Amino acid sequence: MKFLQLILLYFLIFSVCDSQAQAGKFSIDDKLLQDSIYKSNKKKVSNFSMKEFDSLFFDFFNKKNDPKVILTKTEFYNYTVQIATFSDRLAALYPEQKEVAAQNKEKWLSENYEEYLQYKASQKK
Repeated sequence: MKFLQLILLYFLIFSVCDSQAQAGKFSIDDKLLQDSIYKSNKKKVSNFSMKEFDSLFFDFFNKKNDPKVILTKTEFYNYTVQIATFSDRLAALYPEQKEVAAQNKEKWLSENYEEYLQYKASQKK
């Protein structure tokens, strides 16, 4: 149960710190890139330890909020899709939290690179 609470806390922290509302509008290229990343990482991410997930999550969080770092589109979606994919594991481990895991997955898959770039531009002002 502590494991699930920790994951939910991470999602909450990121949501609070994310000042951009996510519209979920993607170009076809973005959606194809997300699908490709999901397919190529699903098995690896489903076997992540909590330590590996923590590392991924905090690395993304730190890079997103560092005004000196701008992720490429592939890097950005690599992070967001892998974080979303980890929700599949949570749903399998905690079936009673399946709905929460599905909502978290959808939230992370709705992260948009163009909005990320707008956020980065606002950091420089």
